[in-house]
Amino acid sequence: MKFRINGLQHIGIPVSNIRKSEAFYKRLDFENVMETTFLYKDGSCTVIMMQLNDIIIELYQLPEPEVSAIRNRSDGHVDHIAFDVNNIEAVFAEMKSASFDVIEDEPVYLAFWKKGCRFFNIKGPDGERLEFNEVLK
Repeated sequence: MKFRINGLQHIGIPVSNIRKSEAFYKRLDFENVMETTFLYKDGSCTVIMMQLNDIIIELYQLPEPEVSAIRNRSDGHVDHIAFDVNNIEAVFAEMKSASFDVIEDEPVYLAFWKKGCRFFNIKGPDGERLEFNEVLK
């Protein structure tokens, strides 16, 4: 690969109660460093980035019926691992040309962080999602 992964960007965890999860991670000394909402299917999704030193955990609560599915699990659920990269367009092009199973048609912009971010996901051999994320500066 010609691009370089700078490091782990975040770990995304869907939760059934965003405030309960936020309080839990605060007890572990994580701090809410960013919170926003975005549209998801027919509802709104709340996202909180919790940070402790260099570790960032993305907590997000999806609208029903996804929340019910999370509540009914008997174990936890890590949704994706995100890698921090530079030049998301170049990384996207390289992943497409290398025949990785790229999920999105193009990098997606979200109004996260100060100036936003752009990301896309690929599927791993067991269906796991690996996100490539560039925080815009």
